Amino acid sequence: MFTGIIEAVGSIKALEPRGGDVRLHIRSGKLDLSDVALGDSIATNGVCLTVIELPGDGYAADVSLETLSLTTLGTLRSGSPVNLEKALTLQTRLGGHMVSGHVDGLGNVVERVDSARSVKFIIEAPQALAKYIVHKGSITVDGISLTVNAINNNRFELNIVPHTVQETVIGQYQVGTKVNLEVDLIVRYLERLLWGAEQEKQSNGITERLLTENGFMK
Repeated sequence: MFTGIIEAVGSIKALEPRGGDVRLHIRSGKLDLSDVALGDSIATNGVCLTVIELPGDGYAADVSLETLSLTTLGTLRSGSPVNLEKALTLQTRLGGHMVSGHVDGLGNVVERVDSARSVKFIIEAPQALAKYIVHKGSITVDGISLTVNAINNNRFELNIVPHTVQETVIGQYQVGTKVNLEVDLIVRYLERLLWGAEQEKQSNGITERLLTENGFMK
């Protein structure tokens, strides 16, 4: 799990083909890897990757074909900047929101407008994700925990303050940039709970819960 608070901007050192998928080598920049061990997770542009090598200047991780096809990692090149965040611990401040590092879909930047020192972006999400994006709710864009300012169908607006522009890759976004999106986990769990309640309502009325409440089960 992660918080969506980016700790450093790293860069791609190399993409090494490995039997059909890819081994990604990442320079970690100012990210402190002194407490990172093999097998730990690091969110790389919002994608949870498992560390398999620690050569000293960064880390390496294997990326499956599925991940390459469902995220922007497959489009990265040597030198491409990436947002980095180590997995949270019980001592980590939860300054953003709960992020799993499992990308739900790709977004597309359709508008960028400079507004004083901030930048406004409008991003188009896949239609299937639109129902999970709520006004003033949280969304993860390339691993960054952000607040949705406005929604119009499957397009949502973000206002990015100077610090975030400077300390993440978002400052480099232009119209047409593809981004990794992860919707708020709470919204997904709520949908599942409501679905379960509806299924129970539509059943024949004899449920495990009903039997337990009336003493037929313990």
